[in-house]
This record gives sequence, C-alpha cells and structure tokens, in this order.
Amino acid sequence: MDYRIAVLPGDGIGPEVVAEGLKVLAAVGQHFKHTFETKTGLIGGCAIDATGTALPETTLALCQQSDAVLLGAVGGPKWDDPNAKVRPEQGLLGIRKALGLFANLRPVKLHPLLIDSSPLRSERLVGVDLIVVRELTGGIYFGEKRRETSVSGEWASDLCLYTQAEIERIVQVAAKLAQARRGKLTLVDKANVLETSRLWRSLTTKLMREQFPNVQLEVMLVDACAMHLIRRPADFDVIVTENMFGDILTDEASMLTGSMGMLPSASLGAETKGKSRMGLYEPIHGSAPDIAGQQKANPLATILSVALLLRYSLGLEAEARAVEKAVSKTLEAGIVTADIAHPDQAIYPTTLVGDVVAQRLSS
Repeated sequence: MDYRIAVLPGDGIGPEVVAEGLKVLAAVGQHFKHTFETKTGLIGGCAIDATGTALPETTLALCQQSDAVLLGAVGGPKWDDPNAKVRPEQGLLGIRKALGLFANLRPVKLHPLLIDSSPLRSERLVGVDLIVVRELTGGIYFGEKRRETSVSGEWASDLCLYTQAEIERIVQVAAKLAQARRGKLTLVDKANVLETSRLWRSLTTKLMREQFPNVQLEVMLVDACAMHLIRRPADFDVIVTENMFGDILTDEASMLTGSMGMLPSASLGAETKGKSRMGLYEPIHGSAPDIAGQQKANPLATILSVALLLRYSLGLEAEARAVEKAVSKTLEAGIVTADIAHPDQAIYPTTLVGDVVAQRLSS
C-alpha cells in the first residue's frame, strides 16, 4: 500500500535525526512491501530565513495533503530573540492548530539496559512504563497575550482558557489509552488555585464516572506530580493534563530514561472513520545546535517516533512493533550515542546507529 509522508527536518540536529528516521522507514517499506512517498517542507528557523515566516503556506499545504508528518526540531541561537515578531516556535504552534492536533502522546518506557543512564537510583526505575497525554491546542500558550506600560511600570498578561469540549476530547483519548493498558488514569491540575483546573477536575470526574467506570481515576496537583515522577515513577500508567503542565512534566519525565534522545512523541487529530488519523511525529528534544553536524545526536527518539507514526496514523501495528524491537536489539548490541553510553562503553555516530536499527528490522 502507498502512503504519503510530509517530512519537516527543521533546524540544528533535526535534519540529521530525521534522515535516520527515514532510513528506518525505508527499511520498513522494503521488509513489509509498503511504499512511503516522502516530500520535504520548511519549518522553523530555516523557513524564516527562506520565506520570512516559520510556517510557509506551501509547508502547511504539503502536510494537509499527507497521511502523516515527521518533524525534526526547530530553533537555535540565530533566532533566539523572545522579542522577535517571527520566531521558530510559531511554526510548531501554528501547524498544531492548523492541523487540529490536540492530543500529544509522550510515552516514557525505560529499557532495562539504560537504567544506569538515568540520574535516579535504579530501584526507583524498575517497571517504569507510562504515557503523558498533553492537551496541545488550548490553554495559556494560545490565550490572549498583552504587554503594556502604565504609570506604575510595565505589565503583561497571558490568558489561560479552556472549553468543556477541549477538555472532554483529550480526557477521552487518555481514558481509552488507559483502558488498553493497566486501567489507571491520573489527572494532573492545579485545582487548589486555578479556575481552569477546577473545570478540568469536575468535567474529568463526571466523564470518567459515566463513560469509563472501569478505569481508576486519580487526581493530583501538578507540584505533587513533579515530585512523585521522581519518587515513584513506576506507579503511573497514563497521565492527562493541560498544555503547559504537560510541556514541563514530560521534559522532567525524559530524565527517567536517561536522555531526551530516547523519547518520541505523537501529536494527533480527531479520529476520522475510514481515513488515516492525521498526526505529527517528533522527538521531544530540541534542535541542540551545539552538537549539530558532529554525528553526536541520538536518532532513537526520532526512530521511535516513526514507530508511533506507523501505529497511530497508518494503522500498521506489526510494523510499529518491528521498529521498536529493532531499537531494543540495537541497544542490546551496545550501539549507542554518547548521551546514553556508560563510561566504559564505545560511542557510535548518528548514522551508524540508524544503520544498525534498519539492519535489525530484517534480522
């Protein structure tokens, strides 16, 4: 079967890790007899340089005409002015909104061989296997923003706004995931302070009682969750939370695996009957300009994002599992980049790690 994939390498190490993801995708196509048609577009800093905007209309059109999107990373020192009118991250926010990608899934699963790569004690890490489901198109990131000067000095405000429909649709995604896993859902909010969080809590409690009575619901304040992710991470199954909280907590959770270079993500739109589910797939790490072009970047988060692309947008579960198994085999063979290598372990370049994963697909 033929599939169309939009490829947005972006900035910094983005093109390097995406190249390895595409290498593995090609191996999947060869092994399972699929055809993946890939077309490349600009996003982020490179798009600003070429077109003056972080998300060109041609890129958006390419994504809208595709079955899924594979993205690298955006940003870098060249465009790192928070007061600039055009910034790389506007490309990410814009494409999520334009494609209706409201559900961000970030799985955190620790491979046994990487326990020593984490800064946490090994006994706290046994059994860690969780997913954070982050609402992606609402909240403070998209609310009205103001910055003005008054007689008493400058002031600024960011509006955090959520609707019932936005909350219910993301909770349903998370609850369905929990049903298929260990049957536990943790809602993370700040209901002791924020009115939006109180809305999240009341709506979630009602929805879970009426539609998912077989799923255990736990509610937790965001500061407590930040603590318990370090104290008892294996107790979590599925976490659902709003946009900003999810952004922060998933970066914290990445340290459970020892490196952001190990964590993939999927940003999903609504399910459409009879059609592939639009999704954007990317590693959670940034553009890492300090190591760009040096063959030091870990491509495994991007390769695992390819597995999520196969699973959620294309419905190719066997193919997704094959990619994940190939990554495990590569780790077991000790073929790793510096970010997850043990002190006495050999370090391999980005392209070689990608080569080995691709080879392991057919072994």
